[in-house]
Amino acid sequence: MLDRVGFKKIDIENILGEGGYPQQAREIALKEGLLPSGLVNRLHSLYPRYSVLARTEKPMFTDQNSYTGVKGFRAVIGILEQNGINIGHIDERELFIEVYRFLATRHTLNCIDWQNYESDGVFQLVFPQPGMIRKGVAEKYVAAEKGKSRTRIAADYMQETNPHDGNQQLNKPWFKNEDGVLEVLAGSQHKYPQTQLIFDKSTQHCFSFCTYCFRHAQVRGDEDMFLQKDIDQVHDYLRLHKEITDILITGGDGGFMPAERLEQYVHPLFHDPELMHVRTVRLGTRSLTFQPEMILTRKYEKMLGLFDEMHDNGIQLAWMAHFSTPKEVLNPMTVAAVRRLQQHGVVIRSQSPMMKHISLFTHADGSVDIDKSAQNWIDLAQIMGTLHIGFHSMYCARPTGEHHYYTAPLADVAKVFDKVYRSLPSIARPSRYISMTTSAGKLSLLGLSEINGQTVFALKFNESRNMEWMDKVFHAKYNQETNDVNLLIPFEGDKFFFEEELAELEKELANSLKEAMESATSIHMDRTFQVDQSEQVDHAQIY
Repeated sequence: MLDRVGFKKIDIENILGEGGYPQQAREIALKEGLLPSGLVNRLHSLYPRYSVLARTEKPMFTDQNSYTGVKGFRAVIGILEQNGINIGHIDERELFIEVYRFLATRHTLNCIDWQNYESDGVFQLVFPQPGMIRKGVAEKYVAAEKGKSRTRIAADYMQETNPHDGNQQLNKPWFKNEDGVLEVLAGSQHKYPQTQLIFDKSTQHCFSFCTYCFRHAQVRGDEDMFLQKDIDQVHDYLRLHKEITDILITGGDGGFMPAERLEQYVHPLFHDPELMHVRTVRLGTRSLTFQPEMILTRKYEKMLGLFDEMHDNGIQLAWMAHFSTPKEVLNPMTVAAVRRLQQHGVVIRSQSPMMKHISLFTHADGSVDIDKSAQNWIDLAQIMGTLHIGFHSMYCARPTGEHHYYTAPLADVAKVFDKVYRSLPSIARPSRYISMTTSAGKLSLLGLSEINGQTVFALKFNESRNMEWMDKVFHAKYNQETNDVNLLIPFEGDKFFFEEELAELEKELANSLKEAMESATSIHMDRTFQVDQSEQVDHAQIY
C-alpha cells in the first residue's frame, strides 16, 4: 500500500513553525526527536483523510487555551462567525450547556474540520447538537425569556439525567479503624476485587466535556458526586484488601493530578511491604485527545521523572486513553506527547465507547452504516498499533445523559464489532469483546448464536460483582431494536442466572454500610464538594 500511495515528504520543523503550535511544545518535540520523519510520513501517507500532520495554515483559535460555559461557547461562536461559519441552533445548544456544561480546548477546536464540521466526529464530541434534548423541553426553553426562566427549565430537566447508572453508589468502600471509627471512602469505588477507582480531589475537572459524558455528576459538581481528599485513608484501605492489584485514578480527568499529589499516592507503594500487592497505577485521562501540549512542557518533566521512578520500582503506569476516531491521534501534538510518555516507561492503552455520530455512522434513513463505522475503528486500531498504543476495549453507550442520541441497536453494534475484529490481525484487536456496563458488572456481547432454530445474543461477563459469574456463557432473546443491555430478555426463564444473587448482593451492600454506620463510634467521610465546572479553568496553570 505504501508503494501505491507513495510517501508525502513532510518538513516537520516547518509544520511545527507554521501550524500555530505552542512554542515550548515545538521546541521539546524537536529537541527530543518526538516526531521522526519516517513515522510522520508513514502515518500521513496511509491516512491522509484524517491527518492534520501536514497542516501549515494558521489555526482559527489562538487567543486562549480553553473556552468554558455559555460565555466560552458564545466566544467560540463569535470566532466562527468572523470566519464565515454559522453552526445555527444556538439557543437549543445553550440549553444543553446549562444542563451538562461546555468546555472545549484550543487544541480540540483547531482539530475540527470546519469546512465539514457537521460530519466531524470531534465536533460531535464536544459541541451540543440539536435533537439531543427532547423536542418539547427544547421548544419550551427557546420560547422562554433569557435568564432565570431558562435556567429553571434547564434545572428541572437536570433531574432526569441519571448521572449514576449501574448503582454506582453501592460501590463506595468503607472500613472500621482501630478506634471503631467508620472510614467511608467518599471518593472511591471498589466493585471488582482487583481494581479500586479513585476520584481524587485534584481530578474533578476535565480538559474538555464530552457531550455523552458518563460522569456529569462530577462535571457539574452534584452533591452526590465522588470526591477523595484523604490519601492516607486510601492506603489504609489498600492494606486491608490484598486482592487489589490496580488503582485507577479517574475523575473528571486523571490527567489533572499534579505530580506532587500522585507522588503521595505512589511513593508508599515503593517502600511499604503492606502495599506490595499494588502493581499497577492506571490514569484515566483524555488529555492526549484534548490537551496533549500539557505533556510537551518543561513543567511536566517532574511528572515524567515520577513515571521513571515508578518504572524503576516495578509499578506499571497504565495511561488509559479514550480514542474514538483516528483524527484525535493524527496531529503533531498528540503523536509527540504519546512518544514522550512512552520514553518514560508509560504504557498507553485506549478504551473507547461506540457512539453514534462520533464513531458509529448512519445511512440517510438512520440505519447504522456497518462498513463505514467498522472502517473508523479498523483505521484507528492500525494507527494505534503503529504508535505502540494498546487497543484495550470498545464498549456500548451507557444509559445516562442523552443516551437516545448516541446509542444504536445492539444487533448493529455487534455487526460493527465483528467486522472490526475479523479485519484486524490478532495483535491489533481489542483485548476483550464489546462490553456494556450494568450493576451486575461489565457484560460482553460475544455475538449471535442459534438455539433450536432461534437466533440469540451470546453473553458473558468480563467483570462482575461475583467473579464466578464470569465463567458462564448465557443467552438473551435476539431483538433487532434493543439498544440497552438492561432491556435484554433471557432466552429461557424469566430471569438471568445471576439476577436473584445480584439482588441479594445489592441489598447486602446497602445494609452492611447502614449497620456499620449505626455501630460506629464516629464516622469519617469527606463531604467536600467540587465547585461548578462551568467556571473557567486555565489549563496552562496545571503544568
